[in-house]
Amino acid sequence: MAAFFLIGLTATASAAVQDLERNTSQAKDRIGQVSQSLNQNRAELEAAQEESAVAAEREAELSSLLASGAGRSAELEEQLALSSDRLEASKRRLHRAERLLADRLVAMYMTGTPDLVDLALGADDFGQLASQQEYLLAIQDSDERLAERVRSVRAELAEKTGKLTLVKAKVDAHNAELDAARAGIAAARIAAESTAMGLASVNETRQGEISALKSDIAGWQKRIEKAEAVPPAEAEAEVDQQLGGPYSIPTYIVMCESGGDYSALNASSGAGGAYQIMPATWEAYGGTGLPNEASKEEQDRIAALIYADSGTAPWVCG
Repeated sequence: MAAFFLIGLTATASAAVQDLERNTSQAKDRIGQVSQSLNQNRAELEAAQEESAVAAEREAELSSLLASGAGRSAELEEQLALSSDRLEASKRRLHRAERLLADRLVAMYMTGTPDLVDLALGADDFGQLASQQEYLLAIQDSDERLAERVRSVRAELAEKTGKLTLVKAKVDAHNAELDAARAGIAAARIAAESTAMGLASVNETRQGEISALKSDIAGWQKRIEKAEAVPPAEAEAEVDQQLGGPYSIPTYIVMCESGGDYSALNASSGAGGAYQIMPATWEAYGGTGLPNEASKEEQDRIAALIYADSGTAPWVCG
């Protein structure tokens, strides 16, 4: 009987070793795939981090320019306020000049403007004529200067207002462009940082997967080495120990199947006993009645026969 068990155990051990070797190979392949993906993601992560750093640097640069532009705008505001005060003074001078000119025009309209003929006819002597002519020329010169001053102040007012308004508008437009560019750069920086964080999280997960796979491989390799290093005599001794143990098949299977309860019954499948043997299988191996109603010795005997023929295959937990 022990020989049959030894054959079954050897076949089972060989199958287990093959499964472990297959799992190891698959795990190594998976490590290769994950490592390749990890390297690719690491490159993407570095690119995202570099993009984020460049964006942050550009954002700081634009912020500095914007601060400078804001200072320039404030300076122009101050200059515009000062010029406005000066223009107000010019306006007041213009209004005074306009009033003087208006008064002069009214006086000329009311009295008329004397000419040289009138002065010559009305002069008593040459000295009076010279004096009156000088007076007339002075009046004409004053009128011309007054009119010119009016035109000059108007032109000055229009020119200064136009220049200041234009410069202020250009500075404000430039500041608006800088602010929009800074907002765009900030959005790009945030997106790059978010991408980098996501890639870092994925890489961390994949590194964890690789570590877990390596740990599994190490465990499997130890089990393979142990299984392959067991000499036949030790394997036979293990069979004898199992036959002399509490169950006819590996204990872990019994614990998984029924918890070691010899009266256990699966109502849905009909399997019964500690080994959860199907009624048909029980009958095929010479059992009578139902497995869960048989004695411990009878259940152990039939389970040993099944295990000798098929190993752990008949059991779901095997």
